[in-house]
Amino acid sequence: MTSPTPARRARVPGPPVARDAVALGPVRRGVQLVLGLLGYAWSMAMLLHASMGAMPWDVLSQGLVRTTGLSFGAVTGIVSAAVLAMWVPLRQRPGIGTVANAVVISVAIGPFLTAVAVLVPDPGTTARVALAVGGIVLNGVSTAAYIGVRLGPGPRDGLMTGLVARTGWSVRLVKTGIEVVVVLVGVLLGGTFGWATIAYALGVGPVVQATVRWRWLVPAGLADRAPRADRRNGSPRGAAGRGAARG
Repeated sequence: MTSPTPARRARVPGPPVARDAVALGPVRRGVQLVLGLLGYAWSMAMLLHASMGAMPWDVLSQGLVRTTGLSFGAVTGIVSAAVLAMWVPLRQRPGIGTVANAVVISVAIGPFLTAVAVLVPDPGTTARVALAVGGIVLNGVSTAAYIGVRLGPGPRDGLMTGLVARTGWSVRLVKTGIEVVVVLVGVLLGGTFGWATIAYALGVGPVVQATVRWRWLVPAGLADRAPRADRRNGSPRGAAGRGAARG
C-alpha cells in the first residue's frame, strides 16, 4: 500500500522579488511610496535652498530652457516624456508610483521650498553645505524607499532600474553614469551647476546602493537582474529571484 501523496502548498504567482515587495502589505507600500516621494521633494528643496548647485536633471532642464526659450515647466514635461519613451526598449512598465511621482513632487515642492526657507533663513556657508550634503543623502534614501515598494518608479528612476535589469550592472554604476551624462549635456546647453551638482552626481548612486541593503525598507531590491545562461545547459537561471542591488 502506497502512502498518500502530500498535498502541494499553494504558490503565490510571480517571481520571489515581487512576492517580497507585496508581502509588505498594501497600506505599508502606499505609505512608504508617499513618504519616499515627500522625502524626495524635501531633498530637492534643501539643495535648491543651499544654492550650491542644482540636481543634474535640473541642470539639463536649465540648459534646455536657455536653448529653446520654453518655460521650465514645459521643458520638464518634455524631458519626462522623452525619458518615458526610453522605457520601451528597456521593457519598463509605468505603475501607480510613476503617476504619484509626478503628482506628489510637483504639488509638494512649492510648500517645501517655503518651509525650508522659513526653517533656515539666510543660511551661511556652513548651513548651506549641510543643506546640500543632507539633501543628497536624503534623496538617495528616498529614491530607494519609493522604488523599493515596487509600485512603479518615476520616469527618470525607471530609466535607471530598466538599465540595471537589462545590463545586470549595479545601481551605483548605472545611477552615477546617468547623472554624469545628464550634467555634461546640461552644461553644454548652458545649464548652471556648482559643487553640489557634482557631489550629487557622484554621491547619490552609492547612497541608493547602500540603502538597498536595508531589507526592512527595500526587501526585493530595486529591479530584477537580466537572465544569465546556465553554463551547463544554457538555460536562464535565478534572474527573477535576485534584487538588482544586493551588492
